[in-house]
Amino acid sequence: MESQTHTIAHLFAQLGLPSETGAIDTFIDTHAPLPHDLRLIDAPFWTPVQAEFLKSQLEQDSDWSAVIDTLDARLRHRL
Repeated sequence: MESQTHTIAHLFAQLGLPSETGAIDTFIDTHAPLPHDLRLIDAPFWTPVQAEFLKSQLEQDSDWSAVIDTLDARLRHRL
């Protein structure tokens, strides 16, 4: 089975969040910088369902892991 490459827009859509570039940038600007001692999945702005999705995908090292890591980096560094 081929692995699928996901984008940050796909991730936001999967999380039930607006997935347009401007909306993603606004989300990141609103919530960044994320403290370095706070795991992404423990950030207070996630719903329990969103946090569980992120956690499970990272634990499984799924196709979503790379884009979740990208989001984590953007929230910490405002890339």
